[in-house]
Order: sequence, then structure tokens, then C-alpha cells
Amino acid sequence: MADLTSILHRLDRDARDGDDWGEVARYIPELAEVNPAQFAISVALADGRLLEAGDCDVPFSVQSITKVFTLAIALGRSGDQLWTRVGREPSGRAFNSIVQLEQEDGRPRNPFINAGAIVTTDEVLGRRQPREALGEIISFVRAAAGSEDIFINDAVAASETAYGHRNFALAHFLASRDNLRNTPEKVLGTYFHHCALEMTTGQLAMAGRFLVDGPAMPQLVSPRRIRRLNALMLTCGHYDGSGDFAYRVGIPGKSGVGGGILAIVPGQASIAVWSPGLNRYGNSHKGTEALARLTTRMNWTIF
Repeated sequence: MADLTSILHRLDRDARDGDDWGEVARYIPELAEVNPAQFAISVALADGRLLEAGDCDVPFSVQSITKVFTLAIALGRSGDQLWTRVGREPSGRAFNSIVQLEQEDGRPRNPFINAGAIVTTDEVLGRRQPREALGEIISFVRAAAGSEDIFINDAVAASETAYGHRNFALAHFLASRDNLRNTPEKVLGTYFHHCALEMTTGQLAMAGRFLVDGPAMPQLVSPRRIRRLNALMLTCGHYDGSGDFAYRVGIPGKSGVGGGILAIVPGQASIAVWSPGLNRYGNSHKGTEALARLTTRMNWTIF
């Protein structure tokens, strides 16, 4: 096996050599202020080691990566009946498409586009108050990461609430098709706050270990469910760029518009990479490039 530590430091140097950092998510004002010229990568290996390079001590807003954790919780609470409310197919559209939701009569294409994640959040919420549901989500993430030092950034949550008009439109359309059990305001209050969780790449890589399915990994869901979650991450985890990510990187991954990506090498490693500038699909530009190089050098692929 190649020297992974050396590879990670080389990826960090390569990321900083190029001038094209991508564009930060300017439609969320708090994220628009983040310096795009940052890069971090962490790898949590099945043997217990955590290897890192770059700005790995900088916490960042993980955004849509939390959809993996909320989906795991929703499936644990409701089982396969969740799939009557949301599909499992790639969207082929932007992550916040209203047109697709209307064309499909209020049943989102998958749980990782915004409409699907709103339904999943509604499932986690149940008949509880948002504070209780958020407590369960944070507890799950902390248990997965083995760290209590993971919190919601209230300023980011407030920014998303103030400017999340399209998400409100999606939620109201879902409600008009009887696919929300709570009010749009209650569901989105929960949704915006769990997307505003902050982690370092080290914490995120550790939190992803429950999807690695190894003997020393946290056993938070069943092996059968781990396979299903990884399959959805591969086919739907990067929105309308999911096929390109699978082609270039070759492992399951879930991105967030904060510039983070959580990627899983089944049986071997959980990887977190962060660089705030995004590509045309809304996924981390430098992060995607780094993961493509890493999986090539390490021969990490599910194919």
C-alpha cells in the first residue's frame, strides 16, 4: 500500500498550487463570507488510525452531509415504509428543483435532494418538537464521531432560514400533496438547524465510520442498512453530478454546499475532505479533485 500520510500531504500541496478554488455558496450569506482558499482532508482507517493534512482543525458547516445521518435515523424509526414518501432514484436535476417535484406529484426522487431531505426530516420529527428531534440527530452524530464537541452554528441556521425561500416553496408544495405531517415552518426549522452542524474533517471522517462496516467500527445501523445507505450515496449523493463523481472517484460520497464531502471505502476507510469553493454541480471543486487522486493512488474503488 502506498504511504497514505505522504499522499494526503501531497494532495494538500497540490490543492494550494492551483488558483481555481471554485465559488462559495453565495445564496447563503454566512457561507458567502467563507474564504474559498482552504483545504483539509482526513482519513479514518478501519484499524483505528486517523490521518490528516491541511486545515483539518477548522470547523465548517457540513450542510447536506447531515442528510446521511437523518436518513439513517428515519430508516431506524420507520423502516422501509419511508420509501412510500420518497424515492431512491438519481434526480438528474439541481438539488433544489421545484419543477421535478411538481412533475412527480410531490414525491421527491431521492432523500438527498432538498425536497427528499425535507420529507426525511419530517419523518425524524414525528410528533415531537424540533428541539427533541435535533437532540436525537446531534446525539447520533456525536456517537458516530466519538466526540461531544459538535454543535449547531446558530448564525448559519438563521441565515438559511432568512434566505431559504426555495426550500419553503418545496415544503409548501409537499404539504399541498399531503407529504408532510408537520407544518412547513416546523419541519424547515429542524432542517435548517441540522444542516448548520459544524465539524472538522477529522470529526466528520470519524462520524462516517459507521458506514464502513468493519469489526472495530461503531455499530449504529445494521450491515444491510449500511449497504443501502452507501448505494444511495453513490447514486444520489452529489445531485446531478453524482454520475460524474462515481465515474471519477469510484466510491460512495455525500457532498454539502459548505464544501465538505464524506466518502466511504467499504471495509477500509471513512474520508472527509473540505474546500469551500464549489464546482458547477454545487460540490466541492478541490475536494472532488483530491478524492479522485486519492482513490487512484490507493486503488480504492468499489468497481
